[in-house]
Amino acid sequence: MSRFRDRTEDFKDSVRKSAVSIGYNESKVASTMASFIIHKPKERSPFTKAAFKTLDSIKELELFMLKHRKDYVDLHRTTEQEKDSIEQEITAFIKACKEQIDILKNSIRNEEANSKGWLGLPADNFNADTIAHKHGVVLILSEKLHSVTAQFDQLRATRFQDIINRAMPRRKPKRIIKEANPINTTLANSESTEPGEIQAQPRRVQQQQLLDDETQALQVELSNLLDGARQTETKMVEMSALNHLMATHVLQQAQQIEFLYDQAVEATKNVELGNKELSQAIQRNSSSRTFLLLFFFVLTFSVLFLDWYS
Repeated sequence: MSRFRDRTEDFKDSVRKSAVSIGYNESKVASTMASFIIHKPKERSPFTKAAFKTLDSIKELELFMLKHRKDYVDLHRTTEQEKDSIEQEITAFIKACKEQIDILKNSIRNEEANSKGWLGLPADNFNADTIAHKHGVVLILSEKLHSVTAQFDQLRATRFQDIINRAMPRRKPKRIIKEANPINTTLANSESTEPGEIQAQPRRVQQQQLLDDETQALQVELSNLLDGARQTETKMVEMSALNHLMATHVLQQAQQIEFLYDQAVEATKNVELGNKELSQAIQRNSSSRTFLLLFFFVLTFSVLFLDWYS
């Protein structure tokens, strides 16, 4: 069995001689020889750069959420305005990351559309593995963003639950206040009153009783109004949370509908191309049939002529 010989030094000597013969100076020759030892890093494609940028944005969003988690959830650390500003910043972060992912998806679709050749078939320069890899990268980024948004939804649900708990009316036990009977009080104090004042006491007692009844009715009405206002506030907070969740789901459904619409448009184009090709195939078939009939007719006539001639 023959031995293998390392020809690396011979190759370097050949490269050095070729560089000197071309006219390279010592610095160019040194840089050329150094390139065999220290390889330059491969330049990343625009898609890879955009994907790494999107991943860094998602990581920054996650770090921002971890940094302001207690400020957003705790009741007494920050005010409601500061919590709203934190929520707006996180929402803007999520929207920016979603737009970057959409740009990556559109670049993949454009690459797939440009790589199609005649009859919608893949061209020679089409690399299915690269396209599948890019789809996988976009899927990983989407799942990463979805996990971060799920954490934010949990934080927001916690905040809304705290707001609901604070807005709920506190039920206090009804205190039973035993009031003294004004008639008995009047009878008890009647011994110390004069006969002229005894006649005026029943009228004062009736007036006081009417005032007490009106005051109690007004208190009950105000208490009912207060309970109604608190219940309305609680329902408004719940409706706000539900509206936000519904808006999130509607946005996801809108994106899915847009994707389905694009697929339907592409399918329609493919059907139109198929119909055109079918019509062309029918025309070719009819022309080939005519040619075959003509060929058989000429062949038959030639055989008859040769038979007659012989």
